[in-house]
Amino acid sequence: MTEEGKAPLTEESAESKNFILNFIDEDIAEGGRFQGLTVHTRFPPEPNGYLHIGHCKALCIDFGTAERYGGLCNLRMDDTNPAKEDTEYVDAIKEDIHWLGFDWGDRFYYASDYFEKMYECAEDLIKRGLAYVCELTPEQFKEYRGDVNVPARSPWRDRPMEESLDLFRRMRAGEFPNGAMTLRAKIDLASGNFNMRDPVIYRINHSEHHRQGNKWCIYPMYDFAHPIEDAMEHITHSLCSLEFEDHRPLYDWVINNCDLPSKPRQIEFARLGINYTVMSKRKLRKLVEEGRVSGWDDPRMPTLCGLRRRGYTAASVRNFCERIGVAKVPNTVDYALLEHCLREDLNEHAQRAMAVLRPLKLTLVNYPEGQSEELEIENNPNDPAAGTRKVTFSRHLYIEHDDFMEHRAPKYKRLCPDEGESCGLECRLKGAYLIKCAGFVKDENGEVTEVLATYDPESRGGDPADGRKVKGATIHWVDANNCADAEVRLYGSLFSDPDPDAAGKDFIECLNPESLEVLTGCKVERMLENAKPSDHFQFLRMGYFCADSRDSKPGHLVFNRSVMLKGSYKPE
Repeated sequence: MTEEGKAPLTEESAESKNFILNFIDEDIAEGGRFQGLTVHTRFPPEPNGYLHIGHCKALCIDFGTAERYGGLCNLRMDDTNPAKEDTEYVDAIKEDIHWLGFDWGDRFYYASDYFEKMYECAEDLIKRGLAYVCELTPEQFKEYRGDVNVPARSPWRDRPMEESLDLFRRMRAGEFPNGAMTLRAKIDLASGNFNMRDPVIYRINHSEHHRQGNKWCIYPMYDFAHPIEDAMEHITHSLCSLEFEDHRPLYDWVINNCDLPSKPRQIEFARLGINYTVMSKRKLRKLVEEGRVSGWDDPRMPTLCGLRRRGYTAASVRNFCERIGVAKVPNTVDYALLEHCLREDLNEHAQRAMAVLRPLKLTLVNYPEGQSEELEIENNPNDPAAGTRKVTFSRHLYIEHDDFMEHRAPKYKRLCPDEGESCGLECRLKGAYLIKCAGFVKDENGEVTEVLATYDPESRGGDPADGRKVKGATIHWVDANNCADAEVRLYGSLFSDPDPDAAGKDFIECLNPESLEVLTGCKVERMLENAKPSDHFQFLRMGYFCADSRDSKPGHLVFNRSVMLKGSYKPE
């Protein structure tokens, strides 16, 4: 027991909102293993794809923890698998991290920076009888793996040190083909932890490396490379996802048996799971390569570049990661929470605008032909400092097609004609006047193409001079004589199945065929012609939108719906 009468903190007992902080507090306290040291973490993505929302949790934990303690966080590219890695992904990862508001200063590294040191450590292990060259084929590896009651085996385990050292050097020289040999750590073939049953720490791979070219044809395994990288960078806390918990004994074995300048501590946390999506880079890559999405930055993708293109803000993503907390037990988070975080942010900061997505012409029959006026409309009711904007108003407007109904349905509160004893409702045009339906026009197919209405000139701003109660709804509009055309993309969930990644399911078959609806001929306020991808708007009554970063340009406006105005998530 401690002086305060409490049991020392263990991996199992640390079940707080962020148990990692408990461990770090213990480590840097007086008498702790890192007393007097700066808390130093790292974020080590493999540059074989784009970061997604799952990586974001780890990213926020690594950089956020360092920020909390006034410490440091390195960015390190885990480029030990040359077949899948590319500088394209390196650049994208950097961009995503900066977008979230984190920075690594001058501490940017590659795992490949340490290849020579890793090789030296491997040779040293061989010389001390702690590693050997094994010639088992992949099929033999499976055959000789053993089970919980049967130890693994290898006929090469007792190979003389000199022979293993010679073979390892020849492996480096490129004398052997892929798969011919491996270097294995000599630990315990009977271990109950299969990761400790003489794990492979080097394999032959004749592939060109994106930085090293053809200098190397042998590459370290992650479990061997990672602890060395951490130790070389003087990392204090190596924070990683829960699947590496069973690998921690191997991490510690490498740290304790190699000549390294520091001894980091590995702490594991549960990975982020979100319904209605997949977060396997392999599966996401398949969606891209098969053309099922427009690219890694498709706004339906869970990648950070996809979320950013859709209109997600860095603040909303960081808030999401903070709200879900840090757990030791895996769980699945409702995607609706992520949407709620975005909606919450944009409600406070997004400028309001009017956009008619399915336009129907509205003519005010008693408004003078050729006349126009300017109205002042608030930019954001939640932010008085945002001020107002001027919007033109004339005889000819556009309204949403469903803001008119030829035959009024029960509880319908928008425009409709008089029908016998049923009177057409008086409605407000947002920031303008009160209007009432006076008729409509149909085409030869019987489709309504124009609504006729009268306006009350004594109701400018939406308030009648006589103070009468308005029973109809407030509807948005744009001036037909002063608006811009736009394409609007309405995005939904990429998957129709809440668990497309479940065992036994083909995630491709779980794709939602209605995940994208493209509307053309939409009418938007003229000021939206200058919209930039970084600008966010609430299209009144329609949702939150942003200009598409790839396709929107002057003369061809494209807006993506980021999130609807209301969602299913209910805050506690």
